[in-house]
Amino acid sequence: METSALQKERASYQPKLPKALQGAVKIKEGEPTQSVDNHDEIKSLFPNTYGMPLVEFVPAEEQAALKINVGVILSGGQAPGGHNVISGLFDELKKLNPENRLFGFLMGPGGLVDHNYIEITEVLIDKYRNTGGFDLIGSGRTKLEEEEQFEKGLEIIRELDIKALVIIGGDDSNTNACVLAEYYAAKKYGIQVIGCPKTIDGDLKNDQIETSFGFDTATKTYSELIGNIARDCNSARKYWHFIKLMGRSASHIALECALQTQPNICLISEEIQSKDLTLNDIVEEIATVVASRAKDGRNYGVVLIPEGLIEFVPAIGRLIQELNDLLAEHGSDYKDLDADAQRAYIIEHLSDANKATFETLPIGVARQLSLDRDPHGNVQVSLIETEKLISEMVAMKLQKWTKEGQYKGSFATLHHFLGYEGRCAAPSNFDSDYCYSLGTSAVQLIANGKTGYMAIVKNTTDKAENWIAGGVPITMMMNIERRNGEMKPVIRKALVELDGAPFKAFAKVRNKWAKETSYIYPGPVQYWGPSDVCDQTTRTLALEQGKQILAY
Repeated sequence: METSALQKERASYQPKLPKALQGAVKIKEGEPTQSVDNHDEIKSLFPNTYGMPLVEFVPAEEQAALKINVGVILSGGQAPGGHNVISGLFDELKKLNPENRLFGFLMGPGGLVDHNYIEITEVLIDKYRNTGGFDLIGSGRTKLEEEEQFEKGLEIIRELDIKALVIIGGDDSNTNACVLAEYYAAKKYGIQVIGCPKTIDGDLKNDQIETSFGFDTATKTYSELIGNIARDCNSARKYWHFIKLMGRSASHIALECALQTQPNICLISEEIQSKDLTLNDIVEEIATVVASRAKDGRNYGVVLIPEGLIEFVPAIGRLIQELNDLLAEHGSDYKDLDADAQRAYIIEHLSDANKATFETLPIGVARQLSLDRDPHGNVQVSLIETEKLISEMVAMKLQKWTKEGQYKGSFATLHHFLGYEGRCAAPSNFDSDYCYSLGTSAVQLIANGKTGYMAIVKNTTDKAENWIAGGVPITMMMNIERRNGEMKPVIRKALVELDGAPFKAFAKVRNKWAKETSYIYPGPVQYWGPSDVCDQTTRTLALEQGKQILAY
């Protein structure tokens, strides 16, 4: 495998660990836990893994050697740092016993079911330390939810003498991990299942999980690109740039990038939902800023749009929910129709209110809302060109105002979607350290006999040596939600909190950003140099923990 000069140099970087994980480890158990909601239902669905205590790792004088084989799965979309989770798993397993073996199931959960795997050796893992991507073993979106899959996976687990499985994924993947842990516990198979929190979206967090890995690197990568676009914008001074940012449900990425780059406008989906705004309301707000800047001779600007915005416009959100149920129930009939017949079929079956919403949307957007869902039943929002829809509607509004004498200016637009550019970026120092600590923590959860837990690392705005590592029962994060037309147990997503410190900091200054040109140019992720440059966390994490953020 050929490598770049940067990759060769980064391979020698030794990730930093919390003090508690630097030597022998023991656990300190807390109080029993309960789910965030629907306590009785979750307890009845997970009788063997519900109510377990929180776990914290503390230094020990010695730790007994442990002989164990472990399997690892990368599940869902890529996120920077996944290889370092596996590096942490490998190193900690070998530290406990050099004879321990680590197997990687290929292309996600499907590799477990289909018995596709490799053994991860020292020679192999050394090629991937501190690198981006999931290409060591690949990833996939196969859902583990059927007994037949569990039993099929058990066959290869038994064959390889694996005693524990680590699933690295987001909220849906870790929900599946919890279901699998419960199944194996109920059957008394003696197979432990541990999760690790992964998603660039930043929506897998709560009181115990401060951040999901990859969010730090991805937002810094996007912010570099936004800064580059903003500088071009301020140089040419003739374009409005509409930039859609990845983040299927929550607006954490958009908010963090706004805090790092200070665009003229940043839409926050959760605020739009809270205010019950329509698409026309959103368009009017943007057009008002455009017109105001035009009066000052500024016919240019930068607008950030979260990928999942369309789902948060209340009327469209209600439409999507009914479409989800409709496609879940009648998907087989629907798929066999041509595009025109599919549109007619949907209009015929929708309720009156949602039918009216559907028919007012541009045909292209309505079509995109009607396409196949992902394996978890979600609208594939990255396929919806929200940035173009909004800019076109703004242009129409400005044309109307021009005729009415309310607007005089030029409105030329450029469109961008920043998504895949950040998913496999080389991890920042923070993500390199954080992921390595998560992998190490996962092994210690296994070594201490835990199953149905997610590895966690807290106090992450402090130096890495002062981080607090441990585990949280996955059931503690669960509630009941409607998915694919059915009520199911899932990990609750963390959305942007409108009363939280990051949003408040943004809301305090956004009017100034709208009127003035206050862009910040963060530049690329840095790996060497002053700690303030190389090791700082995201502004979101710093603000959430009451820390002062670096003033540019």
